[in-house]
Amino acid sequence: MAASPCIFVIFGGTGDLSRRKLLPALARNVAEGHIGDRFGVVAVGRSDNSDESFRETVLGSLAGAGFGGEGARRLADRTHYQVVGQGTEEDYSALGRRLAEVGRAHDIPPNHAFYMSLPPSAFGPTAAGLGGVGLNESAGWTRVVVEKPFGTSLATAQALNEELHRYYTEDQIYRIDHYLGKETVQNLLVLRLANALIESNWNRDRISSVQITVSEDLGVGTRAEYYDRAGAIRDMVQNHLTQLLTLVAMEVPSSFDAYAIRNEKIKVLRSLQPLRGENVVRGRYTAGEIGGKEVVGYLDEQGVPAESETETFAAFRMFVDSWRWQGVPFYLRTGKRMPRKTTQIAVRFRAAPVSFFKQMGCSHDFNGVLTITLQPDESFALYFDIKKPGSPLALERIPLRFSYGDYFADELPDAYETLLLDVIEGDQTLFVHGEEVEESWRLYSPLLDNPTPIFDYPAGTWGPSEAEGFAIPEFELCQRNTT
Repeated sequence: MAASPCIFVIFGGTGDLSRRKLLPALARNVAEGHIGDRFGVVAVGRSDNSDESFRETVLGSLAGAGFGGEGARRLADRTHYQVVGQGTEEDYSALGRRLAEVGRAHDIPPNHAFYMSLPPSAFGPTAAGLGGVGLNESAGWTRVVVEKPFGTSLATAQALNEELHRYYTEDQIYRIDHYLGKETVQNLLVLRLANALIESNWNRDRISSVQITVSEDLGVGTRAEYYDRAGAIRDMVQNHLTQLLTLVAMEVPSSFDAYAIRNEKIKVLRSLQPLRGENVVRGRYTAGEIGGKEVVGYLDEQGVPAESETETFAAFRMFVDSWRWQGVPFYLRTGKRMPRKTTQIAVRFRAAPVSFFKQMGCSHDFNGVLTITLQPDESFALYFDIKKPGSPLALERIPLRFSYGDYFADELPDAYETLLLDVIEGDQTLFVHGEEVEESWRLYSPLLDNPTPIFDYPAGTWGPSEAEGFAIPEFELCQRNTT
């Protein structure tokens, strides 16, 4: 069944995110029948453009994303362009008139989704511009989507929440984190809650540690100016990794809806112990080799100041003060210029109380590990020991593995495809609540205000040696078996 008819408004409609992700995601939803004919897109920008010329841009963007034919043309025909100039009251009033015009042309009721594909500094002024001319509400529904980063500190996040709440209620605000749109992240809840074998063992009695890794093999590239202001903690840990932690650690919600799930995630954030210096390692990559190619260190990247104190790696040992997780360490780590690109949750189970096979000469001693891989290959793998054929008796570690690509290769939607459809349908389950944002910043702000030392690590390694105790020992072997 198609979602409710609406006009999808993209601020920053000519930008990179719009062309690479948003427009292709909308086109796929149109082609698959999730969005019906009573639908329109209005791209908003500062530069002059016409509907006709922007539609050619849309078709080019869709072709670049591997999407063409009738589906691409259907979206392009329903796409319009509106100039906002300097963002004056008259500019926003003109946008309101254009939305009414597009609504009449395509028989669309006054349902509006405003997507802010903009620099963070523009979120507040854009919300105020819309609210100032009454576009924060309508006879239908109005929703606003905000990209990360949502603030750069607790104070800035609180200020931005205050600006948005001046014109929008919390149920109108969709703070997007594209990691939450990945099928494997959503299936994490299904894996836990639909399988009694998993949920009954999802606690401190059966699990010894949890590791969440987001590694990148690339450097900062063209993002040096932004990245040097942000660093790994602001760019990845405060949002992506912390969101994954809350989904792993949360209690069973009372129902499968946005309010119940987000409420349990907030409880996790409030239960996290304050960060202490000995539980944090920051790093910065130096020159090294990745895939047989020599790469420069961070301080030698174009656009990075020579005196930079920005981290490109961060590792944390964190504890959740709850009945379920008391005493279980959660290891979070992320970094650039690491051996490979991957996003993975590794759950290490406790060993058997007696190493039975040691008395028979088997030196293999292993704790079972469940790995949940979000990218590049969305999959689950449970590693356990079996008897290796032949004599003498020997054990070997093998994975029991499920890959989405093996079973649903043609059905796996892009994260933005899922999330944009959720915006149109009014489902906030996979979006971040304002309290989540503030609680997360409250956790990391003391560290950002008083940073720990930075340790170097060669490009192509898993981070500085000081962080070796922040990893599940079996992680590397599990990585090799899944690639």
